Amino acid sequence: MKGLVIKTTGKEFLVASQSGELLSCTIKGNFRIKDIKSTNPVAVGDWVYIDENRFIYEIEPRKNYVVRKPSNLSKQLHIIAANIDQALLVVTVKKPETSTVFIDRFLASAEAYSIPVIIVFNKMDLLSDDDLEYVEALSSLYENIGYRCIKISSLENCDALRPFLQGKLSLLSGNSGVGKSTIVNALYNKDVVRTAEISTYHQAGMHTTTFSEIHRINDISIIDTPGIKGFGTVDLSEETGHYFKEIFHFSKKCRFNNCTHTHEPGCAVVDAVEKHLIAASRYQSFLSIMNDDNAEKYRK
Repeated sequence: MKGLVIKTTGKEFLVASQSGELLSCTIKGNFRIKDIKSTNPVAVGDWVYIDENRFIYEIEPRKNYVVRKPSNLSKQLHIIAANIDQALLVVTVKKPETSTVFIDRFLASAEAYSIPVIIVFNKMDLLSDDDLEYVEALSSLYENIGYRCIKISSLENCDALRPFLQGKLSLLSGNSGVGKSTIVNALYNKDVVRTAEISTYHQAGMHTTTFSEIHRINDISIIDTPGIKGFGTVDLSEETGHYFKEIFHFSKKCRFNNCTHTHEPGCAVVDAVEKHLIAASRYQSFLSIMNDDNAEKYRK
């Protein structure tokens, strides 16, 4: 029987069969996916085959997937979700503040796996005039690079997202506390997932989503993910420049084919940074990924 994995809870997987039946399934202890070393061999969004004992015995080839470093900072990656049509990265500039490094790391990973990204600036109703100017600057930066940006308040105008979600499987991601669960509840007009207040001590979000899960209604399917305190790109350092659109554009003019865009003479990327044709924040994020041996970069 074939089905879609719509929720994972560690050892168990909720699978929706093609007839609409929801089945609680498991995998055998020796189950592994060839050539992919991960902490979770089966992920939300996988199309799988199950036997009469509700064991998952095969996974269809994935068209893409998004990964992050596991919390123990081991070398094994963790697959957040698979077979995604697009990702919605929810960011906030206040309560909590999303760093540009976090945004750029997510965008680079999504580029590596050919997943289009929409950046959603949330909690616009909480912002001062200075904050609003900052959002406009960030939005202009990323739109000029080629990313669509949408500004919402999750309690008011989530309907602005609907046209971009219809008929697609969308990954909803971002730091804890940026309002992902509230957005899901607003889109479905009911409390689909639990929400929590922001920690006043740390001004950071408290985890309310423990495992990834697909929420479906009509022709909208959203994968709600646990908040990511440290998003680490994995095994991208050698080709990092390919996943920054503007850096890749200028790199074609570099003197050396193997230019690292850090110190080489005739580097068109460094020249573009100096001429403000590439944003300094984006270049610093690029350098950060290039030096991913520092484990602390996986912390917020």
